[in-house]
Amino acid sequence: MNITRKGEVLEVPGTQLKVGEKAADFSLKDLKDNRYSLADFAGKPTILSVVPDIDTRVCAIQTKRFNIEASQIEEINFATISNNTQEEQAAWCGQEGVDMVMLHDPENTFGESYSILIPEMNRYARSIFVLDQDGVIRYEEIVPELSHEPDYTKALEAAKALV
Repeated sequence: MNITRKGEVLEVPGTQLKVGEKAADFSLKDLKDNRYSLADFAGKPTILSVVPDIDTRVCAIQTKRFNIEASQIEEINFATISNNTQEEQAAWCGQEGVDMVMLHDPENTFGESYSILIPEMNRYARSIFVLDQDGVIRYEEIVPELSHEPDYTKALEAAKALV
């Protein structure tokens, strides 16, 4: 699949996960070194918000938006995933006052298993995955233009419909 970044075509190799498929398992740490896997989100709908680089404007907007939603909706799990380092995520969260689940993946295991890694940038394609209580993907969006925000309304509606 191809996406763009300010008009430049970027390849996102592999076969991306689709609605109706079981989400790929992962094992990532949060800012406190707690390890999370897909099983940790079972039992509640989950929004996995994937950002290319937490230190960029659109990624910050996306993460802040879902942080606000996470503070208001207890029936849904929220997590932001990037391949930034733990230190980069912690510094950004401390500066911005964000306290949602932040998972870091500098080894790109999540990006490779979800086929959202852009090799030439070594960053993830901006994406949203809404999972049901059993870890099945019920909504997915890989944003076609990296510098654009995802469709928050559709992602939230999909997750709320699962409650």
